[in-house]
Parts: sequence; C-alpha cells; structure tokens
Amino acid sequence: MIQVIGAMLILFAGAMLGFVQAAKYADRALQLRQLVHALQRLETEIGYGHTPLPAALDNAASGLHGPVPELFRDASLRLKSGDGLLFRECWEAALDGGWSRTALRQAERTSLVRLGSALGISDREDQIKHLRLAMLQLRTEEESAREEQSRYGKMWRSLGVLAAALVVILML
Repeated sequence: MIQVIGAMLILFAGAMLGFVQAAKYADRALQLRQLVHALQRLETEIGYGHTPLPAALDNAASGLHGPVPELFRDASLRLKSGDGLLFRECWEAALDGGWSRTALRQAERTSLVRLGSALGISDREDQIKHLRLAMLQLRTEEESAREEQSRYGKMWRSLGVLAAALVVILML
C-alpha cells in the first residue's frame, strides 16, 4: 500500500515538473504579447496623446498584470523620483530590477535596451519609429516563442510523466 502511494506521489511530482517547465514556454509567449501591447499603447500615448513619458509609461502598463507591466511602472517611478536621471538610465535600472521575474530572454532585453536609449531624447516621429522597430522585433520573437511552446511544451509534459514512470518502474 505504501509503495502504491509512493509511486503515485512520484508520478504526480514528475508530471508537475513537466507541466511547470511547459508553463515557462507559455509564459514567454504571453509576456511577449503583453510587451508588444504595452509598446503599442506607449506609441499611441507619445504619438497622439502628447503625453509626458512618465504618464505614458503608466498608461501603457495599465490593464496588464504580471512582471511585464511592472517594468514600465518601475521606469515611470524612477523618472518621477526627480533624481535627474535620463530615461535610458531609469529604463535600464527597471530592466535590471525586474528582468529575473520575467520569462523573457536576452534577445528581448537587447531590443528593450536599444529602445530605451532612443526614447525621450528625440522628436516624436523618431520615437515612434524606434517603438515600431522594437515591436517588429518582439513580434518575431513572439512567433518563435509560440513555435517553441507548441514543440517543447508537449515534450516537457510527456518527459515529466515518462521520467516519473521510469523512476517508479526502477523502484518496483
């Protein structure tokens, strides 16, 4: 009886490990979609609303949940603090502080750092061009993230269950 309960617990733990790994792929695709959406809202705020950058960052993050909008909120708070920091410095500090909570990779970070060095220092049209370029790069990453999610998500779920089943078989 105890062996059966132990085997069931091992199978459950292996399945959960596989599902957690698969969820990381799903989180990346979701966060990339949120990031593109926030950048679209930021483009609208800058281009049509003529909103100051700290308020535009807050507006871009509104309605979104998770670690991605927190990057925008953190950068906005740093800009509002009145320390005299440039937007690039605030943006990079926000990325440094919140990046570990995201499922995003280095390619996305590079695009965002490049975007941060262009925002707030040029005219409206140039900022919009940089935002559109960043969105294009992130959409490309989102497509690859969805492909990875479909390919590797299934693999990890199956691998977790199969590895746990192997452990159970070896134990018995």
